[in-house]
Amino acid sequence: MTRSLLTEAQPFSLDAITTHDGRVVVFADADSPLPRATKRVDKLTRGAVTRALESAAFTKLKPGAGLQLGWPSGMAAEALHIIRLPRKPAAADLRKAGLSIGKSQGRAATLICADTLPVGEMVQAALLRAYQYEAQKSDPKPDYGPIHVMVADSDAATRALDLATIMARAVHLTRDLVNAPANILTTTSFAKQIEGMAALGLKIEILDEDALEQLGMRAMLAVGYGSECPTKLAILRWEGAQGAPVAVVGKGVMFDTGGVSLKPAAGMEDMTMDMGGAAVTVGLMQALAERKAAAHVVGLVGLVENMPDGRAQRPGDVVRSMKGDMIEVINTDAEGRLVLADVLWYAQTRFAPRAVIDLATLTGAIIVALGHEKAGVFSNNDELADGVLKAAAQVGEGAWRMPLDPAYDTLIKSRIADIKNTGGRPAGSITAAQFLQHFIKPETPWVHLDIAGVTLTKTDSAHAPKGASGWGVLALDALIRTQFENK
Repeated sequence: MTRSLLTEAQPFSLDAITTHDGRVVVFADADSPLPRATKRVDKLTRGAVTRALESAAFTKLKPGAGLQLGWPSGMAAEALHIIRLPRKPAAADLRKAGLSIGKSQGRAATLICADTLPVGEMVQAALLRAYQYEAQKSDPKPDYGPIHVMVADSDAATRALDLATIMARAVHLTRDLVNAPANILTTTSFAKQIEGMAALGLKIEILDEDALEQLGMRAMLAVGYGSECPTKLAILRWEGAQGAPVAVVGKGVMFDTGGVSLKPAAGMEDMTMDMGGAAVTVGLMQALAERKAAAHVVGLVGLVENMPDGRAQRPGDVVRSMKGDMIEVINTDAEGRLVLADVLWYAQTRFAPRAVIDLATLTGAIIVALGHEKAGVFSNNDELADGVLKAAAQVGEGAWRMPLDPAYDTLIKSRIADIKNTGGRPAGSITAAQFLQHFIKPETPWVHLDIAGVTLTKTDSAHAPKGASGWGVLALDALIRTQFENK
């Protein structure tokens, strides 16, 4: 359940610091003059800020971290939050400050005494960190209080806060989708939710199983043979510019048991996150529509459920892809690449995109390689890959370039068909990417993002409490903004 994202820019007022009855946030750094808001708070509290700054606890703080004082004397506030921040902070410092604010956000209103500090990055990080998923609780917690930002230029700050709220709302949507249990968010209910996004100005199409069969998308259809949930392809189009679109393709396996190649029971409950690529794609499309991006982007999500059943596909089966190639199914738990094979080919043949980006919780091997800190980046185009890496770094999301090489194709060469869907444990994330590349036209710039390690985490991640992270919405929005918008 997405929390209320209430932000407001207001003119700077020293008097408001005295009367605000929620939490007050001020900034300071060692050996630097105090900002005027911090000076006022120090005076109101009879030197409490100065004593805090001289403490060993403050000296040990890294930029963006802070100390909290409860019920400070001389103020109406229930808490004073003193954050260590350089006078000219980097974007990363502002994000860390925002995370500190968001982590402590409660039902009371927060007053951030930003003055001349940039507020967009900080408030966006605060909104992202304050997220909690409450939709499945019988007694959900009340919404967090609003964030008021006191600034020297309230007009400029309002524009920054509007964008921060749009992006936070898109990330929250992605997290809500990933966190939702599979009996609540099915292929049908997800498709219906996507249809509702037409109100944002997106053009929506939902293709059912009959349409997919007519298109020859039998690799994707085969994944869902064992499920009562019908397989669907959802298409979201944002036409904010002329010319060929960027195609963003998301794997949407709503729940993955592994099929006949059944996964171990321990940890299987986390396989509600196997539609993380689809969730990021949908969140991104919402962000582009809400901020009215001057770009042409098509989002495509293959929605399917992988279940064991008398009708389920078996190891050793051979299925024909939309491209026409025959795929030997070695392991039914390597199903996401079958879904993507058909959706990638469909995206290219129908839309002739200028670039293709796919996102998928594709392999456990990428977690072995990169842990939960970075997504794996595979690409046939250096410019596009570099753009993804720079965009991810710009917004504080981890990504790392992984290799592609024809030498790995021997591992997925089939004896009885054109290709097989897994090459075994060696180089598992690479052979999965090599499989996908088989369904990319040579002239199409393409990047594959294996997000298995960053989609759902057991500990706090860069922008989020433990659980769904929403990784990728910010990075792909930044990529489109810098590399494809107005071009």
